[in-house]
Amino acid sequence: MKPVVIIPARGGSKGVPGKNIKILNGKPLIQYTIDAALEVTDKENIIVSTDCEKIKAVVERLGIKIPKLRPKELATDTASTYDVLLYELGRLEKQGRFIDKLVLLQPTSPFRTGDQILEALKLYRDDLDMIVSVKETKANPYFVLQEEDDNGYLVPSKTSSATRRQDVPKVWEINGAIYIINSTSLKKMPINQFTKVKKYEMDEISSHDIDTSLDWFVAENI
Repeated sequence: MKPVVIIPARGGSKGVPGKNIKILNGKPLIQYTIDAALEVTDKENIIVSTDCEKIKAVVERLGIKIPKLRPKELATDTASTYDVLLYELGRLEKQGRFIDKLVLLQPTSPFRTGDQILEALKLYRDDLDMIVSVKETKANPYFVLQEEDDNGYLVPSKTSSATRRQDVPKVWEINGAIYIINSTSLKKMPINQFTKVKKYEMDEISSHDIDTSLDWFVAENI
């Protein structure tokens, strides 16, 4: 059975206004994610969850139907992706579609590919909560990241007796590109409470996430 893909695309964006349908190298940003999704599943299995008529119009021109906009309460700054996923999962079940896992793809990762999604899917097991895509972080907490103690002094976020960065464990940063989520786990708890999580490693370019105008500038140059 081909996977169900959910692409959340809210209309409001403060960092890059209208970014989900902003043109990047001749294509609306969201099209990169839809094209990648089409490499792993059928149009009928791709759900674009949006509150925005403009996004709906662009997506439907790309051949993906959006029967209804998501409720307004799921389109605020305080609404979480978790709430959106539960809503879409519940809507599927009302239609008699019960799925064991779902694929969450955020439209702000234009350089993630269909092949990478397929590789992540191969890592998934029913006894896991989630497979999540990561990159090796530059902000290593043993050497780079600092916190303030009670006296206001900077101290390492994570301590080690190692004197060289290459001697500490590798640290992974969730890049926001691919999530393969166990539907049963999702109904029980938010994603940030999952404990049985495995990584799918991606390179720095395919991990690029667009949140700010600088991120957009980098994406244009890539």
